Amino acid sequence: MRTIFILNGPNLNLLGQREPEIYGHTTLEEIRGWCEADAAELGLSIDFRQSNFEGEIIESIHAARLSAAGIIINPAAYTFTSIAILDALKTFNGPKIELHISNVHQREPIYHKSMVSPTATAVMAGFGAYGYRLALRAMAEFTK
Repeated sequence: MRTIFILNGPNLNLLGQREPEIYGHTTLEEIRGWCEADAAELGLSIDFRQSNFEGEIIESIHAARLSAAGIIINPAAYTFTSIAILDALKTFNGPKIELHISNVHQREPIYHKSMVSPTATAVMAGFGAYGYRLALRAMAEFTK
């Protein structure tokens, strides 16, 4: 069975509470539940992780190198600051989807330049929490 790592960066543990006018009311646990159900339907397994620490996200990417068919990553604020996460993602040879809940291009200019995009197979933004479900379906296609 193909395993997809779904990696979530800083503050995403506060989904549903933090800035719901931007990120909605869905919690990360609800998203995990959707992804688990969708993965089962798609014949995939998932390894769903969240960390507020850059090094832990990098360690998760390293772990994916050994056991994942693909990575879906919402690096959150690290999207715009982390060369280290970019470098780690470059070591993963499978497909990678960069995911953002909000449309970062409609927001302040600081959110317009992703450090992660150069290594991403695809970039998704602005679909809200539902974007995770879309990304998982895309990943099922990418990893056939």
